[in-house]
Amino acid sequence: MSVILGMISLAALVTVVFLAYQNGGEAAVKFGVTGVLATVFAVTGAVLGVITACNKSYYKLFPVLGTILNFIALGGVSLILYAGVNL
Repeated sequence: MSVILGMISLAALVTVVFLAYQNGGEAAVKFGVTGVLATVFAVTGAVLGVITACNKSYYKLFPVLGTILNFIALGGVSLILYAGVNL
């Protein structure tokens, strides 16, 4: 589940940034809502990934991969917010 949530949040963020770029940098409200939902998905996926990675009865590949994907998505949201504040 962590990998799926990470892929969804990354795909949503890439789509929102691409569509905002096509609109000349103007982001509609729906892009912001999508960003918030991607953040919620990324936080949920990161928590699930960390909890599952700590459990010794599961394979480590997918929990670690999901955790990495979700932290990349959270980093992307952080960069978007940082750029929005400083520009």
